[in-house]
Amino acid sequence: MVSLHPLLDNGITKGDPNFAGGKLYCKCASAPVEVTLSSNVAHNHACGCSKCWKPAGALFSIVGVVPRDKLSVTANESKLKIVDPSAAIQRYACTSCGTHLYGRIEVEHPFKGLDFVHAELSPEKGWQEPQFAAFVSSIIEQGFDPAKIGEVRSKLNSVGLQTYDCLSPPLMDLIAAYTAKKNGTLK
Repeated sequence: MVSLHPLLDNGITKGDPNFAGGKLYCKCASAPVEVTLSSNVAHNHACGCSKCWKPAGALFSIVGVVPRDKLSVTANESKLKIVDPSAAIQRYACTSCGTHLYGRIEVEHPFKGLDFVHAELSPEKGWQEPQFAAFVSSIIEQGFDPAKIGEVRSKLNSVGLQTYDCLSPPLMDLIAAYTAKKNGTLK
């Protein structure tokens, strides 16, 4: 079996619900970009989409969100550049090592106000553990053998992650409620 992600391959380490945040760093040996989060992440999950940053050899990223006002770039911000300016999530990556430090939504969107982050880029322990796996089928679009997707789903389930080909039901409900309010069908 190929690597799902280093944080998943040997089982999930439970986070600390009282964890107050920490610092994320890019992979540069000198002058790394530093991002400070003043809260724990929420909705942390394994993501199989093609846009999220993944460690070398991993099929999935691990990504969570923090409120926008809980994230600040605290060192070497000049090294950051948006990966794809046309994407809804503006992913800021280090121009030297390529690591994605955070993603921000600037357009009208159900998740505007939340920044997407990879807590694994922090040396601190206590971050919320992954809660589910999203966009699992998307790994096929990136070249994964469709005949082996059942093995991937089984492995994700074996470490305690429910698998989805979209987001988890609570997040899909949030998107639906946002859309209904925007359309005036829900007050």
